[in-house]
Amino acid sequence: MTVSVIVGGTGGLGRMLAQRFADRGDEVVITSRTKATAQAAAKEIGGSTRGLALDLARPETIVEALADVTEVDNLVITAVEQVPNSIRELDIAAAVRVVTIKLVGYAETVRVLHPRFRPGASVVLFGGIAKERPYPGGTMITVINGGVSGLLKTLAMEIAPHRVNAIHPGIVGDSPKWRGVPNHPHVPRTPIGRLVTMDEVAGAVDFLLTNTGINAQDLHINGGVLVT
Repeated sequence: MTVSVIVGGTGGLGRMLAQRFADRGDEVVITSRTKATAQAAAKEIGGSTRGLALDLARPETIVEALADVTEVDNLVITAVEQVPNSIRELDIAAAVRVVTIKLVGYAETVRVLHPRFRPGASVVLFGGIAKERPYPGGTMITVINGGVSGLLKTLAMEIAPHRVNAIHPGIVGDSPKWRGVPNHPHVPRTPIGRLVTMDEVAGAVDFLLTNTGINAQDLHINGGVLVT
């Protein structure tokens, strides 16, 4: 049975991926900062799904948190904390936290699980469109998503022959964050005339996990808004 681990798999795109993998028969491990949240989501997803507590903001605890994960075929790390933070009014504690979560936490998770990768196992890291399109108050979001691109390149060398790629979604129109926001300004600027969907992002993640020729790549899925 394929073992798929989704860090941050209790909500949004992570939750959708967990459901997709469980429905096709994978053994799925999802994480949240609290055990109760992770276990409740695992029960709702069903199948061979279990939930673990994992806090990427405390990377020193990741070894113990993942001790029960003994084999991995797919590792997807979606977890993020998006807090507005501008240079003019920089919240240093918040800045350190988001960098710790997305760069140190992501790296430590891969380090801990790598010895348990089965042959053919691969990794997908989540970045975001802010890497290419900064916005006011999004300074640290742009920084950490740009950092994901650097991280995947060095990981591709460090964990070879296992593959690692990153996906950078644009605004996902039917996600919990955006589905209630009408007339998003990205729509008229997007060549396909609409925002991308959760299903499209999930399909792109599956492509990165399964296409054995794709490695050390940033995949942008945004309907082409970056060309406008």
